[in-house]
Amino acid sequence: MISDELLKPLEELRDCAICPRECHVNRFETAKGICRSDPSFNIASICIHKGEEPVISGPQGICNIFFTNCNLQCVYCQNYQISDITIPRASFRMSLEKVVSEVTAILDRGINMVGFVSPSHFIPQMKIIIQTVKHAGYSPVWVYNSNGYDKAETLKSLEGLIDVYLPDFKYMDTQLALSLSKAGDYPTIAASAIKEMYRQKGSALHLSNGNTAESGIVIRHLVLPGQVQNSLQVLRYIAEEISPKLHISLMSQYYPTDRVMEHPFLNRELYREEYDKVVEEMEDLGLEHGWIQGFESTAHYRPDFEQDHPFEN
Repeated sequence: MISDELLKPLEELRDCAICPRECHVNRFETAKGICRSDPSFNIASICIHKGEEPVISGPQGICNIFFTNCNLQCVYCQNYQISDITIPRASFRMSLEKVVSEVTAILDRGINMVGFVSPSHFIPQMKIIIQTVKHAGYSPVWVYNSNGYDKAETLKSLEGLIDVYLPDFKYMDTQLALSLSKAGDYPTIAASAIKEMYRQKGSALHLSNGNTAESGIVIRHLVLPGQVQNSLQVLRYIAEEISPKLHISLMSQYYPTDRVMEHPFLNRELYREEYDKVVEEMEDLGLEHGWIQGFESTAHYRPDFEQDHPFEN
């Protein structure tokens, strides 16, 4: 039986201000906030995912929990099937018992990492999942994989719960953030959030004997077509204002979905010379820790959340 004490974190959602949008809606009565989410466990998929960074997925993969909706609404999102707030979500609601059953079944297969994908607007539910899985006798590495649009104050409540932070750092260009993600304050918010993650974890990435991450931060940045200057600004900010010792995952995997085919610059794939210029800046800044992607990566990482296994199509 699920106790009231276990569900206590959900009380925050009666006046929801857990993410930077600070909508202050009662999610028990309405789903009218920016993310259009209620207090349920709105999860699109719990699956084994072999992701972009070898220290995150390792040879076996990571158990990823994909939350629905998003507190950003990036026009180019590759996960729009589950992130778009205009799509009804009733079919994606799970009971806590089902969530825990699916997670522990994957952990029983020898996988020891659990990632929460797009958790910024579901942090109370995330805390409950962590607590329940722990009570079931499991101690995986917990990975917080967010879009970077996180409230630093909320992140402070995760200290001691989250082992590895895996945030995006999408923009330093405020106009770009406003036009593509409806968040002109993204650069300020993401910088503050990542500084809080850095306060908790420092710059070192601690690895297990199997070379998978046990504690630390990996910052992801996706290079967008025609927006090299934004990428250079992001890297400079990390190196000069946070730490050049942080691990960076510099991604070239952008591909245009059907939704951006009429967009003036998002309607094409990234040019190799654009990515190479950002890689060169990364090296010049002394950001020596991390990963770059093979340029053919645009043909991979295209999930289909209408399938039982969205990354196996």
